[in-house]
Amino acid sequence: MKELTRRNLIDMYQEFFKNKSHSVIPSASLIPENDGTVLFTTAGMHPLVPYLLGQKHPLGTRLCDVQKCIRTSDIESVGDSSHLTFFEMLGNWSLGDYFKKEMIPWSYEFLTSDEYLAIPLERIAVSVFEGNENAPRDEESASLWKECGVPEDKIYYLPKENNWWELGTGSGPCGPDSEMFFDTGKESCSNECSPACDCGKFLEIWNDVFMEYEAKDGKYMPLEHKNVDTGMGVERTLVVYNGLKSVYDIEIFMLLRKKLEELTNKKYEDNLKEFRVIMDHMRTSTFILGDDASLTPSNTGAGYILRRLIRRMIRFIKNLEVNESILEDLATVIIDYYKDDYKELERNKEQIISSLLLEEQKFNKTLSSGYKMFNKVISKLENDTISGEHAFKLFDTFGFPLEFTIEMANEKNLNVDIEGFKQKFKEHQELSRTASAGEFKGGLSDTGKETTRYHTLAHITLAVLKEMFGKSVYQKGCNITPERLRMDFPLDHKMTDEEKETLTNRVNEIIKMNLPVTKEEMSLEEALKTGAEGTFSEKYGERVYVYTIGNISKEICGGPHVENTSELGTFKIVKEESSSAGVRRLKIIME
Repeated sequence: MKELTRRNLIDMYQEFFKNKSHSVIPSASLIPENDGTVLFTTAGMHPLVPYLLGQKHPLGTRLCDVQKCIRTSDIESVGDSSHLTFFEMLGNWSLGDYFKKEMIPWSYEFLTSDEYLAIPLERIAVSVFEGNENAPRDEESASLWKECGVPEDKIYYLPKENNWWELGTGSGPCGPDSEMFFDTGKESCSNECSPACDCGKFLEIWNDVFMEYEAKDGKYMPLEHKNVDTGMGVERTLVVYNGLKSVYDIEIFMLLRKKLEELTNKKYEDNLKEFRVIMDHMRTSTFILGDDASLTPSNTGAGYILRRLIRRMIRFIKNLEVNESILEDLATVIIDYYKDDYKELERNKEQIISSLLLEEQKFNKTLSSGYKMFNKVISKLENDTISGEHAFKLFDTFGFPLEFTIEMANEKNLNVDIEGFKQKFKEHQELSRTASAGEFKGGLSDTGKETTRYHTLAHITLAVLKEMFGKSVYQKGCNITPERLRMDFPLDHKMTDEEKETLTNRVNEIIKMNLPVTKEEMSLEEALKTGAEGTFSEKYGERVYVYTIGNISKEICGGPHVENTSELGTFKIVKEESSSAGVRRLKIIME
C-alpha cells in the first residue's frame, strides 16, 4: 500500500460520499454553541444532535464532514504513543434516510476497494452487538458483512460496552454499532482474543452507529426515523494505514518535530515525552485560540483547560533547557499547515500569537510564586517529608511536576510522600472523568423548550445592542442553558446603568410586540444578499436557514426558535462584566 497523507484521506473520504449523494458540511466550532454543559466539541456527532433528534438540516438527509474535536479527560497521558487532545474526525450521516443495508457495503467498499483505501480483506475484522435484554443480537449487520466477503471468524459479537452507543444522559437516540478493525498480523493473545482486547492485534479504524432506538425511562423503543452516525479518526487511520509506530509520526508532527529540534538543539529521540507534549498541546492551543469563539486562557471552564495546556507545554519547553520564547515559531508551523482547511487560523493568527505570549509571561511570574510556595511549605515541615497534598498543590496550582518537586526536595535532603500525591492525583482524575462522562448530554439542550426561548432572546438582544452601539457590535461568544443566556460582545467601556436600562426596556418592548419568528431556507449567497447576518461565512454550508424576527433581526442560524416573541418572558440583566480586554459579558434571565 502506498503512503496515505492527511489531504489524500480527507479528499478520498469526501469524494466517496459525494458520489453517494452526500453534502459536505463544514466543521462546527470547537466551542459548542448554545450549550453550557460541555466545554468542547468532542466528536463529529456532537454539533448534529438536534438533527439526529428530528430537526431538518438545510443540506438534506445525507451529510459528510471532517470535524475538529478536543478531548481533555486524559491530558496527563499525552506523551505516550497514542494520546492526543486535538484530533480530526471524518463522518457521514443519514438523517432518517439509508441504514444498515447501504452503510455496511459502503464501509466495505471504502476500506477494501482499489480506488480507495485498498486494505486487503485478510487485514479486516469487524464487531457487532451481541444483544441483551433491551435489544436483540445484531444478526442483520453480521449477515451484511458476510455478504460483503468478511469471513465468519473475523466477525465478533461483543457486548454493550463495546458495541452500543447512546447519549451520556441515558436518554434519546441510541443503538448498536459495528466497528471495523485493522488486523496487525500479531499473534492472538489467547483463544478468546478479539477486538475487545487491548493486546494490539486489532486496531480500530471506523465505527458505524445505527440509531434505531430511543431510550426513555429505562426502556428502549424503536425510533420512527432511524439514523446512521459514523466516525473515522484522521490521525488514527493514518497511523494504522501507514504502519507508523505512533500518532507523532504523521506529517504535521514531523514538521513540528523538525522545527522543535532546530529551536532547542535537542533530538526528538532523546526527549520523546517533552517533544510530544509540546507538539500536541501547541496544536490544541492554536486551534482553540483560532476558533471564532475567541476563547482566552482563564481560571474557569474551557479557558482553564486552555491555560492548563499552554502552561504544561511551557513547563516541558523549560525541561529542554530553553529560556527564550519559541511559541510563535511553533504556532506558525501549525497555522501554515492547516490554514487552507481552517481559514480562522490565518485570520486570527495575530490573536493566537499574542494570547500565547501573554500567557507565557503570566506563567513565568507564576513559576516564581511556585518557588515561594515550595520554600514556605518546607519552612513549616514537622518532619523530613513534603506531604502528598502539598506536592499536588504545587502541581495543580503552580504547574510543578512531581519530578520537579522531588528534585528540589532532594536538594534539601527532604522526601516527598509520592503515594499521597498519587492518591490526590487519582481523585483529580476521577473528577475529570466524571465531568467528561456527560460530554454528549448538552446536545439535547439545543431542542429544549427553555433553551429554545433563550436562543431567540439572544437574537433580539444582539439586534438591540447593534441599535445602541452600532453595526460593529457582533456576538463574540454565546452560551445558553435552560436557566440563562450569557453573551459576549465587543465594547470599549463598561455599560452604564442608563445603557443597561435602555437595553432592558427595548428588548422587553420588542417581546411585547408579539412579532412572528419566521424561518426560510436558501443558499448562503442569497442569505447574504437579503442582508442576513452571521459569523464568518466559511462555517456555513451551501444551504442555510435564515431566521427573521419582524423587522428587528435577520440572522443565519441553525435554530431552533420560538414561533412568536410572545412566548418569551421578561428580559432581565443579572450581571454585566468584563470578559476580556475590549469585550463585555452579559448574563441574562427571563422572568
